[in-house]
Order: sequence, then C-alpha cells, then structure tokens
Amino acid sequence: MEKLQQHIEALIFASDQPITLPEIRECLEAIFETPFEDADLEQALEGLMTRYQEELYALEIVPIANGYQFLSKGAYHHTVGTFLKQTTKKRLSRAALETLSIIAYKQPVSKGELELIRGVSCDYSIQKLLEKELVSIEGRSDGPGRPLLYGTSAKFMDYFGLRDLRDLPKPKDFKIPDNQIGEQAPIEEESEPQIQEEE
Repeated sequence: MEKLQQHIEALIFASDQPITLPEIRECLEAIFETPFEDADLEQALEGLMTRYQEELYALEIVPIANGYQFLSKGAYHHTVGTFLKQTTKKRLSRAALETLSIIAYKQPVSKGELELIRGVSCDYSIQKLLEKELVSIEGRSDGPGRPLLYGTSAKFMDYFGLRDLRDLPKPKDFKIPDNQIGEQAPIEEESEPQIQEEE
C-alpha cells in the first residue's frame, strides 16, 4: 500500500503510549477496509526505524513495552531532562520509590506484603502510585480477606524504558563498591504529609 510507512508513523506519533502491532493493524484495517499482513506492517516499521536512525533526526522509533514509540535519542536526553525538570514539579518520594520497587520485583503483591517488607504503612505511597498510573490493580488474592493485588502498569514500562519485566536491573547490579569515597548525593523528594508511618 502506498504511504503505509507514513500512516504508521502518524499513529506512533499520535499515541501517548507505546502502540502495539495489533493496534496499528486494527486501525489501518478500519480506515482502508482491507486486511493487512503482520509481515508488511513489520517491514514498514523496520523502514521507519532505519530512517529515524539518521543524524538528521533527534527522535527515534523504539520497540518498547510490546509496542512502538517515538523517543528522543541519547544525545538529547540532557536537553529533554533539563526541560522536564523545569516543567515537572512533582517527584516521587523515597517512600513511593521504595514501594514501587517492591511492586516491580514482587508483583503481583498485596498491601500487607508490601508493609511486611517495608515495615511501615504503604497507604499513601500506593495512592500516589495509582494516581500517577505507575501501578495498577491486578485483581485479588485468594488469601483471607481477598486483598487487592498490585502490579506495574504499561506507563511504568514506558517511563523506565523497559521492553518487558526481564529488563529490570538485577539485584547484583545495585551493589555499592567497597572502595567508594565520599557521600552519595541526596535524592530529591516530593514533600509528603507528616504522617508517622511514612517517615
């Protein structure tokens, strides 16, 4: 089909999250009322990704979270990062980051299990993570009281640039070198309500 790449390019650009191959096919088939083969769509996507590898473009099309999305190239991350720091005031607190990390590695996980690991109440952190759509409710446990189970969302995968959960860093990657000198820089935190459990 003529200009297939441009139609796919427009869909990727218009989507605020990674768009999957089935979503692309469904949309194109609805518009043109004709079936599309996955092989043809994949060939068009490969052509697009190759084109955006040229130095002319600051963006690239990246396969991520089981879909495709426009992202800025590494050479421009600092520029984009500076802009986002200037425009984004809300950051995750240390408590929310800890809670998110546990959910990412232990999912699906209940609030009780989170609190057992962290040793404090996680109500506020879970609420904030749900509001930011970084975690989602995955169902209910079969245990007593059938508590809600939490897992990471597609937005989490997108935000951290993960194709799937196997791309999460392994615990051994976090080891602090024995010969480290000086103190680590403090983590910028969003101020939280003064609740004793979250301190």
